Amino acid sequence: MERVSDGSFHATYKIGDIKVTSLRDGYVDMPVRRLRQPGDKPFGDDLPSQVPLFDGALRLSVNAFAVDDGHEITLIDSGSSNAWHPTMGFLPQALSEARIAVDRIRTVAFTHTHLDHIHGLILPDGRDGFPRLSSLLVPRAELGMFRSEARLRRFHDRAQPLDPGQRLSAHIEAVAAPGHEIGHTCFRVTSGGETLLVWGDLVHAPSLQFERPEVAWEFDADQDQARATRLRILALAADNAYCVAGAHLDSPGVGRVSRAQTGFRFEPL
Repeated sequence: MERVSDGSFHATYKIGDIKVTSLRDGYVDMPVRRLRQPGDKPFGDDLPSQVPLFDGALRLSVNAFAVDDGHEITLIDSGSSNAWHPTMGFLPQALSEARIAVDRIRTVAFTHTHLDHIHGLILPDGRDGFPRLSSLLVPRAELGMFRSEARLRRFHDRAQPLDPGQRLSAHIEAVAAPGHEIGHTCFRVTSGGETLLVWGDLVHAPSLQFERPEVAWEFDADQDQARATRLRILALAADNAYCVAGAHLDSPGVGRVSRAQTGFRFEPL
């Protein structure tokens, strides 16, 4: 993969014959207690020193990813719009900076249905974020959760189920990654012999969870399953030399994973 453009809100990479753009929706600061050791034990004074804090809080980037095959664009996750913190909702600025016309985004696929991934369907002024949207893919196990979001009511009937192994296009395949949420899904993007794994919320605190993948997140629907999935996907990426793209890896959130002692190491691309 080669970076071909970047800015304050985006970074675009060439992968084979297609382009993938990391889009920075913003960031959110979260309390340290969100990180959980086995047994659902929160961190306190035992938080490792390599974890950076901002006014005592963890800072999580919030990233979405656009896959451009030259004809249409598939958007993986859509950010939060104005549904959560004011430090988020900058996806439209990121698209503009990356010179991505929203009319070219015909498919939106969600890794899962937490609010920082789905509410970008609607702009703060109430207009559709993607006016030519023709396919809205939601993990099958989370369709009910998506349809419980009152703000997204006009999209409820447009949502289609997404299953592991499903191909969104010639270049994109869904990969099961449950744990953080019941239907949490990764997307394997391939072209020209290269592979990028867009993995959603597999990792929330990159300074800690690569080295110690047993560390979970308070909002994991099933912490044990999330740990097992993290180990499986990290091994998949490391052993196959995949590049990875994470929703909460430090922006732009793209890099490579390798094995390191009992854990893993992340190297930004």
